[in-house]
Amino acid sequence: MFFTLMRLQYLKSVRSTSFAKSALATGFLVFIALLLLSYVFLAGLFLGRIIDEFVEGQDPISFLNSVLIYFFLFEFMYRYFVQKLPVVDLESLLHLPIGKKKIVCVLLLRSFLSPLNVIALLLFLPFGVEAVQEEYGVLGLVSWLGTLLCLSWTLHWFMLWFKQRFEDSLIGLGVVFLVVLLSGGTTYLGWFNVGELLSPFFTVATQSLLPLIGMVLLLGLVYLLSYRYYVAHAYLEELGEEEEYRVAGQSFGLFSRFGMAGELANLEWKLILRHKKSRTYLMLSAFFLLYGLIFYTNPAYQSETGISPIYIFVGVFITGIFMIQYGQLFLSWNSANFDFFIQRKGGLEALVRGKYLLFMSISGVCFLASVPYVYFGWEILLVHLATFLFNAGVLIHVIIYVALWKPKPMDLNKGAMFNYEGVGAAQFLIIIPLMAGPYLVYLPFSYLINDYAGLLALGVTGLAGILAFRPLSRIITNRLLANRYEISSSFRQEL
Repeated sequence: MFFTLMRLQYLKSVRSTSFAKSALATGFLVFIALLLLSYVFLAGLFLGRIIDEFVEGQDPISFLNSVLIYFFLFEFMYRYFVQKLPVVDLESLLHLPIGKKKIVCVLLLRSFLSPLNVIALLLFLPFGVEAVQEEYGVLGLVSWLGTLLCLSWTLHWFMLWFKQRFEDSLIGLGVVFLVVLLSGGTTYLGWFNVGELLSPFFTVATQSLLPLIGMVLLLGLVYLLSYRYYVAHAYLEELGEEEEYRVAGQSFGLFSRFGMAGELANLEWKLILRHKKSRTYLMLSAFFLLYGLIFYTNPAYQSETGISPIYIFVGVFITGIFMIQYGQLFLSWNSANFDFFIQRKGGLEALVRGKYLLFMSISGVCFLASVPYVYFGWEILLVHLATFLFNAGVLIHVIIYVALWKPKPMDLNKGAMFNYEGVGAAQFLIIIPLMAGPYLVYLPFSYLINDYAGLLALGVTGLAGILAFRPLSRIITNRLLANRYEISSSFRQEL
């Protein structure tokens, strides 16, 4: 049955009208995956030396055992955002005269054939052969490495159940952020070292097979959990009923004050929550609010004489991350219903104003969420305020204007990871104004006067852009009206 279903999947691919494009994209992704896995393997080859340099004088095996929990926490996060579910294939097979249990079993086993499941092997095998085998023998290596791999593979089956059960609600995202905050926050503040939880377990694994046996049993139980859940919910009605529930009642009442533009902004917000790709962008925006912890806590990025210039980029990124990610595909999100706005009087104008309203609102929420960074100094809050104003007054117009250059259609129901639908040359050119724009305003005043004068110039420029919103947005609207039929024709092309 496994090979029969694989053959059906192969025929579905080669008979597709977009086979050549899909084959090219698949080949590129395979190349990227092999390249990244080679980097992981190289890191594994030098892992022992890195540990010796980092913690000179300590036992490398004991140290690695004490930090393994951070690897698995990181694996939990990237599996949540990257790992795909077999739901789409399940929906295409349920109508066939094949037992559901067989279909689910085959799809779950096929999902295991993923590059994510060899990362732990490539990373820790060289260190195990070099250090663990030398000290504890072959049996110790097999037990220690087998325990690691079983725990990693347990996360694979657990994530299949977890994402299907909680991805369509805020519970899944809340659990991910709770894991990050409790693990990283408690260790950073010195309250409790979570690495101590798994360290004794893996230490015992080097000397006994009991941890390996326990992890094999846990792996089987988690697989059974995932298998039974998919079998119990393998109905088209259940796979689709949560789409309606997820959007019900989730709207911004504030948008209703802005007429048709507000209604379209409210509709856009509901569509963001409805579709997987846009919802992933929203989750990543919330996750990247922690981006400042990389720079604000690192002495290498701090300046003794004033504000470090790198903080300007960090502020632009944190306060405008959603606008940058979502806005660069300005019209591609509406490629499926673009003709609807063309046929309505004032439809395109309302669409543009509604997107402006949505971008500014979410950027404002990101700025408010970044206020706790004031813990690292008042100048951080000033940086975020100045960059937020610059984003809302200047960069938002630049991003939208560039995004209108030959927009491409895309399928919103597909995931965001390794999905390049809607991406064109414009999305690569946007990085130029994002990187250069703020510094063109900030650096002259910073060098001629001081850093605070640069922040003031950045904020005043943003305020001027906000006050000039109507004429600037009119430029965008006129360009869209002039190219609306060409854009509509490109959106009708098959993906």
